[in-house]
Amino acid sequence: MSDALRRRAREGLVSGAERAGARAHFRALGIDPGRLDGPIVGIASTWTGTMPCNVNQLELSEHVARGVAAAGGVPLPFNTIAVSDNQSQGTPGMRASLISREVIADSIELMAHAHDFDALVCIVGCDKTVPAALMALARVDKPSVVIYSGPMRAGRLRGREVTIQDVWEAVGAEERGLIGRDDLDELELVACPGPGTCAGHFTANTMAVALDCLGITRIGDGLVPADDLETRAAAAEATGALAARLRTTAHRFLDRRALLNAMAGIAATGGSTNGILHLLAIAREAEVPLTLDELAAVGAATPVIASLAPSGRYVAEDLHRAGGTPCLIRELVHGGHIDGSAPTVAGTTLAEATRDAGAPDGEVLFTLEAPFKATGALHALRGNLAPDGSLVKLAGGGRVHHGPALVFDSEEAATEAVRAGVVAAGAVIVVRYEGPAGGPGMREMLSVTASVVGAGLGDSVALVTDGRFSGATRGLMVGHVTPEAARGGPIAIVRDGDEITIDVDAKRLTLELSDDEITQRLAGWTLPPLPYDFGVFARYRARVGSASEGAPLLV
Repeated sequence: MSDALRRRAREGLVSGAERAGARAHFRALGIDPGRLDGPIVGIASTWTGTMPCNVNQLELSEHVARGVAAAGGVPLPFNTIAVSDNQSQGTPGMRASLISREVIADSIELMAHAHDFDALVCIVGCDKTVPAALMALARVDKPSVVIYSGPMRAGRLRGREVTIQDVWEAVGAEERGLIGRDDLDELELVACPGPGTCAGHFTANTMAVALDCLGITRIGDGLVPADDLETRAAAAEATGALAARLRTTAHRFLDRRALLNAMAGIAATGGSTNGILHLLAIAREAEVPLTLDELAAVGAATPVIASLAPSGRYVAEDLHRAGGTPCLIRELVHGGHIDGSAPTVAGTTLAEATRDAGAPDGEVLFTLEAPFKATGALHALRGNLAPDGSLVKLAGGGRVHHGPALVFDSEEAATEAVRAGVVAAGAVIVVRYEGPAGGPGMREMLSVTASVVGAGLGDSVALVTDGRFSGATRGLMVGHVTPEAARGGPIAIVRDGDEITIDVDAKRLTLELSDDEITQRLAGWTLPPLPYDFGVFARYRARVGSASEGAPLLV
């Protein structure tokens, strides 16, 4: 819609005869058309009743609306879909998870264009909803504020904190007879005590940290636990009021500097590899030149200064209690890992917004001079097995592994092999045809990795896949291998017994075969029949790009 046509449509909304139909519908909503000359603010909630992660968002949406109205604006709330990674984990349903990112982004974009909002508030939670909202905001580039709906508190079992990660790993342990079914049942009862995103520093909370580092949210609100209703309500109302007053558009918080700041925050907290996938997709929508290697370089160069599960001890509520992202950002600005001159939606810079944050406590948060881990945890690997790149997060396990391949053409086949005791120490599990196109949907391999850890093989078995991993994954697990098998990448021609070397320090992922042998095998390769070649899955498979570019849909 051209600016001239938009202005004419808005001018007619207040009193023009041609828009009487629109005003009639506003009246049906209880909105006086006389208010329509003020800011109209769309409130995109990603609420769903299918999981605890986003279940508090309808209430938060009401508080945002109150804030918008108090600031003189007209709030227009709407909703999107959201897919539960945990509910779909280890099932065919996980194929819908990454695809939902595109659907959510599309729905917000469509609503913004259809209703010509002056500003947007996006309420996000479970992990695909955060990048989806940012991708949509990059497309429409309106004044926008994002609010994260908050993490779940950890459960408690026998005096220790437990999360959904413990449940998944206990499933693997129970399968191998290492714990009893009663132990698993006891853990299941207490691991997820209430609403909110998964309590550990998995993908959702990784992206919450990214939001603060981007400056597109009120810094410090994100990791307030979801069940802290009073604090969350106040934050939501303040967010609504801010959106009604805001004039700066979203692109200012999604430029190259902001995205690199977000990467530093992800790396410093030991965040998920999914964070890199999503930042690449956001950069593409914002038309910001940014590569896998550039993000991975930040990930490798940034010390980990937070001890957070799965690679550390603590969970999101502990990080919030220890000073949260304000403390984290202040430390990273001090050390030059974050550009403190970057703006925030509140009108300050990142440095100004976090100037009064407390010092790291040395238990949950550490200083850069004495970090939790001196070297970064996120690395990009290349080599003849991943010519276009792959990603590894060091969350347990070693930095080098060499062993024979044990090859599977689906997540289910690999999981069954681990559970059956087929996988021996030293092996490199290869799971292929699970990439963005092959899956389709690039499923997370948590059922495989949790079974490996639960079986006591976490330090002796590696995994290589063109799929991706849950933020709860730990061990030496290499994902996002590109080109993927379904697009004829070398991972498609690996055979059982082929030797594979993973070397994080050398940044290499090597199939120990000659170039001639690889070429010969690729020449004889044919694409096998792939599942889910219908409907939205088929459309996604036909249009999705490489994981090394964020798995974008190619128009």
